[in-house]
Amino acid sequence: MAGRKQFDVDSALDAAMIQFWRAGYAGTSLDDLSHATGLNRSSIYSSLGDKDSLYLRCLDRYATRYGDKYDRALSRASEEPLRAIREFFGVTLARIADPGLPDGCLIAQTAMAIPVLSPEIAARAVEALGFQRARLRKALKAAKLPDADAFAVHIAAVNQSLAVMSRAGAPPKQLRTIVEVSVSALSQALPAD
Repeated sequence: MAGRKQFDVDSALDAAMIQFWRAGYAGTSLDDLSHATGLNRSSIYSSLGDKDSLYLRCLDRYATRYGDKYDRALSRASEEPLRAIREFFGVTLARIADPGLPDGCLIAQTAMAIPVLSPEIAARAVEALGFQRARLRKALKAAKLPDADAFAVHIAAVNQSLAVMSRAGAPPKQLRTIVEVSVSALSQALPAD
């Protein structure tokens, strides 16, 4: 339509996601979102929704983007469980190492802020963490791990702690060591062939 400024919704959502990821929900103002997306406030509201709606869209976008990568990493867990778990952690380590992305994890960051978030955002963060555990549980059961439920909780917790520790400045070598300790524990629990 003549006279209307066109913009790429996906690019605007990515920019908003990065802003929320970098500064958190409470630390991100509408002015920050306007600056990040290149949209004025009325365009943000009319095209992307209010701050809560936009944050939920960004959480969903983040969870889908990285959830698909985690699913691919775990897809061969029944044949090569240790490799699958290493690749699962590799998704997180690659994200952490990407200089174009903020440190940490948007889901972990959201979970840590639950006391000050709306019930809907808090529920979405809890749901995303639950999906992570379910994804791991399914893969570990396919690998015939006797303690699949316990290890799914453990690996999900370790994965989230990698994100938190990276945000606190932990060096990559330390993060890889944490991964190797978890993979070693898993290797001892796997049934012998």
